[in-house]
Amino acid sequence: MAMHVIIGAGSIGTNVARLLAARGESVRIVTRSGSGPAYPQVERVAADASDPDRLTELTLDAKVIYHCANPPSYTMWERLLPPIQTAVIEAATANKAVLAITGSMYAYGPQPGGVMNEYTPMAATGPKGLLRKRLWEQALNSGVRTVEVRGCDYIGRDSNGVFSIVIEPAMKAGRAAWVPADLDAPHTFTFNGDMARALVALGNDERAWGQAWHVPSPPAISIRELARRYAAAAGRPPVKLIPLPRAAMRTAGLLVPAAREMAEMDYQWYSPLLMDASKTADTFGLTATDLDIIINDQVSAAAA
Repeated sequence: MAMHVIIGAGSIGTNVARLLAARGESVRIVTRSGSGPAYPQVERVAADASDPDRLTELTLDAKVIYHCANPPSYTMWERLLPPIQTAVIEAATANKAVLAITGSMYAYGPQPGGVMNEYTPMAATGPKGLLRKRLWEQALNSGVRTVEVRGCDYIGRDSNGVFSIVIEPAMKAGRAAWVPADLDAPHTFTFNGDMARALVALGNDERAWGQAWHVPSPPAISIRELARRYAAAAGRPPVKLIPLPRAAMRTAGLLVPAAREMAEMDYQWYSPLLMDASKTADTFGLTATDLDIIINDQVSAAAA
């Protein structure tokens, strides 16, 4: 049976599967569609991860369960995430597996100066931040051996982040990009490959269990500078960036649910967001991948 079971085949789940497969580990990846990377060591299974009985069956003898599932739209979070969380906890409990959870900065809410470290209290007041807080507390109180690994907005090939959504389409089309953010505010971006490495390392290290940890990430950078460096790596002219006023998304949210959900988290984009991961780095010796390496790799993948 698979020693490592991954829930979700998005950017993070796929990278976790690739990393484990490269190490020769036995891996099973569970998604509704049966998707995932095609490696001999990776078994892809189509199943509903919110079904606790089925998930318990699929995680029999698993050493670690990696919860990497994330609904594609914020509007689905409240409906889809709690049943999956309950199911993975039941499966981990039944099979005595470690539960490694992919987390974010949302549970902290706005913080003074935008600085967040592993000791920052979870002080979210919005629905998505409160949901993330509740789910982590549920895992902690369940009695399973668990760890939550938290990162900021992802960059890297296959990531669904600022490059792939905003910068790359504008760069390829030679047009301006409208960005709902302060273009010059420093912002931490996490490499999805570093998130995968942290999940694997911490999920298999008992020193990490029972705590939330941050992924070591490159120094914070503004969106303007990030876009400039992407364009330079691609050999293209700099993309013209046009900042959307903060009120624009909030106004749109009166009619569009997705815009309303995004507006809840806009404090992360209209002010600094500075994630400190020094506790993780000092404890486990993990380091961030150099930003230029990330950018060059992502640009190469986009051009292929």
